[in-house]
Amino acid sequence: MFPFIFEWTWDISHIVFMGGLWYAISIIGAGLTFAIVKSLFDVYGSHDSHGNGHH
Repeated sequence: MFPFIFEWTWDISHIVFMGGLWYAISIIGAGLTFAIVKSLFDVYGSHDSHGNGHH
């Protein structure tokens, strides 16, 4: 069942489940966003040669 279906009733179990679902989705999205931004920064960021073994 989805919230836009007419038979949906907002009882405590639906509120807790949907809250947990969106909490988990937001944590995963924040982690992916951080990883993508950090990767882009590492690729296009400073190209200084520090001699630490990176090519």
